Amino acid sequence: MRRKTFDTLLTAGGLVLTIVLIVAGALLMWGYSFANSNVHSQLAEQQITFPSASALAHPNGTEITASMQKYLGQYAGKQLTTGPEAEAYADHFIAVHLSEMPYGGVYAKVSAASQAQPNNAALKAEVQTVFQGTTLRGLLLEAYAFSEFATIALVAGIASFILAAVMAVLTGLGFWHVRRVAPTEEVLAGHLGIPTPTPVS
Repeated sequence: MRRKTFDTLLTAGGLVLTIVLIVAGALLMWGYSFANSNVHSQLAEQQITFPSASALAHPNGTEITASMQKYLGQYAGKQLTTGPEAEAYADHFIAVHLSEMPYGGVYAKVSAASQAQPNNAALKAEVQTVFQGTTLRGLLLEAYAFSEFATIALVAGIASFILAAVMAVLTGLGFWHVRRVAPTEEVLAGHLGIPTPTPVS
């Protein structure tokens, strides 16, 4: 095969790969923007606010516990609108209160106990409370998961654009090299002992 043809094919392949990386980067950035904006809007609609700084600084042991300051302190008094905030609230506020309830706040256990004692009004109320808390915690953690997907898409999108830039430079060098290759030069001709034809003047 002629060296010029071989180099042209490789360079064209580089150009195609560059275009693919640019398209992939654009789609990933769109995915990041879509997921991130939806997580923000969905969480903002819930209007959940973190305990105030003074409440976290002076835990009363019931609504606010000492362990919460470490995880919620940085969000004190702020409205919950991001994935990491949702994760912190779900795992270090709701989960703490659920764990302090009868049966550890596990819905299946509380529900089973209530079914075993159908006339126990306190257990029936407990079932509703645990169900609501578990549901809200699950929704917040789902929002956190989608925010992590958004972050992964952002990183992948940036990486795609960087690789596309590298491939664009290499492709440009490839086209520059193709113009310098002799039309009669063969691929690996020198390595195989095949003399390169001398152009007829």
